[in-house]
Amino acid sequence: MDITTMLFALALGNLSLAAALFFYEYERGKSLSWSTWAIAKQCQAVAWLLLYFNASGVLPDAVAVPAGYAVLFAGVGLEAGALWEAAGRLAWRRVAYPVIGLSVALFLVCYVIDEAGMRVVAGALILGGLHLAGAAALVRGWRGGSMLHRFLVIAMTLLALLVAARGILVLTMPGGWGWLSKGLLQVLTSGALYLLMLLNGFGFLLLAREQQRHELDRLALVDPLTDLPNRRSFFAALAPWMALARRPGQPSALVMLDFDQFRRVNDSYGHPAGDTVLRSVADVCKRQLRDSDQLGRLVGVEFALLLPRAGLDEALLVAERIRAAVEASPVKTERAMISMTASFGVTVIRPDDSMVSLFKRADEALRAAKQGGRNKVVAAPTGDAPGGEASGEETPPV
Repeated sequence: MDITTMLFALALGNLSLAAALFFYEYERGKSLSWSTWAIAKQCQAVAWLLLYFNASGVLPDAVAVPAGYAVLFAGVGLEAGALWEAAGRLAWRRVAYPVIGLSVALFLVCYVIDEAGMRVVAGALILGGLHLAGAAALVRGWRGGSMLHRFLVIAMTLLALLVAARGILVLTMPGGWGWLSKGLLQVLTSGALYLLMLLNGFGFLLLAREQQRHELDRLALVDPLTDLPNRRSFFAALAPWMALARRPGQPSALVMLDFDQFRRVNDSYGHPAGDTVLRSVADVCKRQLRDSDQLGRLVGVEFALLLPRAGLDEALLVAERIRAAVEASPVKTERAMISMTASFGVTVIRPDDSMVSLFKRADEALRAAKQGGRNKVVAAPTGDAPGGEASGEETPPV
C-alpha cells in the first residue's frame, strides 16, 4: 500500500469511528467525554484528507501541509484529553489546549525554516508525544485492568514510540538505514498511525466499558440520591464492628435518625423539592462526622450512623450536634425555604447483639424520640434483662 492510499485509509477510518461513536453517544446519553473524542476523530479525518489531497497533487504544500498538521495535532491532542477525561481527570483542558497550541506553533516554525526536513522531525516527534499522552491515560488502570487493557497500553506505547522514531531517524540519519528507504519509512510510520487510530478507539471504548462497570458496582452499594452507602453497604460496614464488640475494649455506637414530618415536604412542594431537601440535609449530617464514622441511608428518610469506638455519652453528643445542625440549616428550594428537624435513637453495640436486636433497640429509642415531641435525641436503655432483652428505665432525652 503506497503512502497516498494509506492517507486515504486513515481519513476513512477516522470518519468511520466518528460515525460509530455518534450512535454510541446517542444510546449512552451523550456524555462529554465521548463528544470530545468524536470531535477529535473528525479533526483527524479532515487532517488526513488534506494530506491525501496534497499527496495526490490536488492541494499545494503551502496550504495542505500547515493546515493538515495543525488540525491533526488538535485532533490527536483532543483524543488524548478525551482518554484522560474518561479516566477521571476532568481538568485535562488546562494542559491539553496549551500543549496543542505550542505543538502547532513549533511545527509552523519548523515548516518555515526548512520545508523538507525539520517539519518531518517536528511532526513525527509531536505526534508520537501526543499519542503517548493518550496511552498514559490507560496506564492508570493497569493494576486492576484486564489482559486486553494491558495489551492496549503496551501496543499504543510501542506504536507511539515508532511514530516518534521516524523523526529521530530522519534527524540523525537523513538517508535512512540502507534497506530502510525513505519511502519504506513513510509506509511504516503511516501503518503505525493507522494501528494507533484503531487502538485508541478500542482503548476509549474499553475505558467506557470499565467506567460503566465501576458505576454499576458503585450503584449496588451507594444510594444514588444522597451518595451515601445504601442498606446493603451499611450492613456490610457494620458487621466487623459487631464482631469486635464481642472482645474487651471500647464499644462502638449506632445511631438511627429520621427526618421529622418529611412527607409534608413532598405533599406541599413536590418530590423534586423533597429530593433537594434530602440531599442537603444529608450533606449537613456528613459535615458533622469524623472520617471514620459511617452514615448510610436505610430506607426512605430513615438513616443509620455507625460511630466506631464511641461510647454512649460520645454518641449522644454527636447526635445532638447533628440535630442542632439540621435544625439550624434551612434548605433553599425553587419554591420555598424549608426548615427540617430530625429525631435520633442512640445505642451501643453489645457483645451479644445480632443485627435484629441492635436495630430493634435503636429503633425503639428513635420511636421514643418521635413520641416525645420530635427533634430529640433519645438513648436506648442500658440494662440487660434475662434473654438479652433491654430493661430498666429509659434514658431521658438529651
